[in-house]
Amino acid sequence: MKKSLRITAVCSSLALLSVCLILKTSAQGLRMRSILPLSPVSGSVLVAQAIHSGKLHRPFHPFTAQFANTLTCSPAPCALPNVQASEGGSVVDETPIAASPTNSSRVLTGGNDYNCANIQGFFASSDGGSTWNHTCLNSIAGDFGEGDPGVGYDRVGNAFISGIDASHGIVFEHSNNNGTTWSTPMVAVPPLFSGGLTDKPWLQVDTNRTSPNVNALYISVTQFDSSQTTIDISVSHSLNHGTTWSTSTVATGTYPTINQFSDLAVGKDGTVYLTWMQCVANGPTNDCGGTSAAMMFSKSTDAGTTWSTPVVMANVNLAPDTCGAFYGCLPNTFERVSNIPAIGVDNSSGPHSGNLYVVMYNWTGTQLQVEVISSQNSGTTWGLPVKVAGTAVHDQFFPWLNVSQTGIVGVTWMDRRNDPSNINYQEFSALSFNGGASFGRNTVISTASSDPFNDGFGGSFMGDYSGNSWSGKTLFASWTDTRTGIAQDEVGGFFQ
Repeated sequence: MKKSLRITAVCSSLALLSVCLILKTSAQGLRMRSILPLSPVSGSVLVAQAIHSGKLHRPFHPFTAQFANTLTCSPAPCALPNVQASEGGSVVDETPIAASPTNSSRVLTGGNDYNCANIQGFFASSDGGSTWNHTCLNSIAGDFGEGDPGVGYDRVGNAFISGIDASHGIVFEHSNNNGTTWSTPMVAVPPLFSGGLTDKPWLQVDTNRTSPNVNALYISVTQFDSSQTTIDISVSHSLNHGTTWSTSTVATGTYPTINQFSDLAVGKDGTVYLTWMQCVANGPTNDCGGTSAAMMFSKSTDAGTTWSTPVVMANVNLAPDTCGAFYGCLPNTFERVSNIPAIGVDNSSGPHSGNLYVVMYNWTGTQLQVEVISSQNSGTTWGLPVKVAGTAVHDQFFPWLNVSQTGIVGVTWMDRRNDPSNINYQEFSALSFNGGASFGRNTVISTASSDPFNDGFGGSFMGDYSGNSWSGKTLFASWTDTRTGIAQDEVGGFFQ
């Protein structure tokens, strides 16, 4: 379908959703801005705020069936069947996933779930991902949710889910029966500034049996002050299963310097590794779109109490802002595209034990290209970027990375190589067995392609990330999938 026809279809579908969009012609061509403000705050928070204020209606699609598949395949290596974890109805996007470190049948995922009053839905499986239950994270009394789901397991049978409350900060619940029942919500990370906002949290659990802080909980957060001029990165930790929390500021920034999109990993000695993106809002559209961004790194050797001086791991180019999105846009769509430097650590006893790996995208001028950098000395120095998708020339976006218990580096991402028009995407995976020096065959793991214009918001918001998690020899992956006509949380993966 030609771009002009796509735009006509988008405007029609958005009108049905009572979403007002403005088309304007500029020197850069046709440009589409949504009612969402041009803001460094994440898209999921901006959408939640628009829904709460009545400016945006929750999208709905009559599809409610669930694809049930047994997530096994043979002979190895092979791609797993796909299963829809989410419940259908409204949109579900932005999809982290975690596998239990002690029970291979338990998997937990979630999303910005617009079926839920607080826009935070979670899906737990007790049969290796074949079937899923559903729960909505509750808000603190008098507050409302703003998305950004987090999931995790510890080594003593607890599952954890987290998300943003508009006024109280990052809240969480826990379950000791894999999501059959959940605790009442509690605040983990309050805003550090009066009237401020907590944004883009990432929940990580120390599941290393040799760690002195095994079962510790960590949440990294972007902290905005009330005017969005001070934008810091903080990390909170709990050493008692979430009963009490302590927060440390790791990095500070003053607009136009922006700190956003953090991620965490924990080494087998308990060292906590933190990454995030730093950009300066001085691009051609007065934001970070089309600029060079620094991928930042810090670590803590005392359970998150103190942190090393932040250093730059790599510099990347961000996609241009052609759609009114602060951090750039996915080409040929109106989608916001984030660049989260997702980090993993090799906690095996193999030859690359202790290596750190970080995945990100780089805008080459013609495509979004997924790359991995690595460090062999705990983050003191970093190697050159390695392409994951080889010579593929279509866009690659929303990558994620984790390392197996045997030291295999697993990367998943959304890829448009099978659409000559460079619009529709599928979820792909690739593995590295040599410490990130190279990646092997790219494997498509979604059994159907997805059209981003079917995201439920007319091609303007499909979340900020996907996810993956190892369980033994299985790399589970979760992604925003639109094969049913509206965005849902789809789960598949690769069995090595």
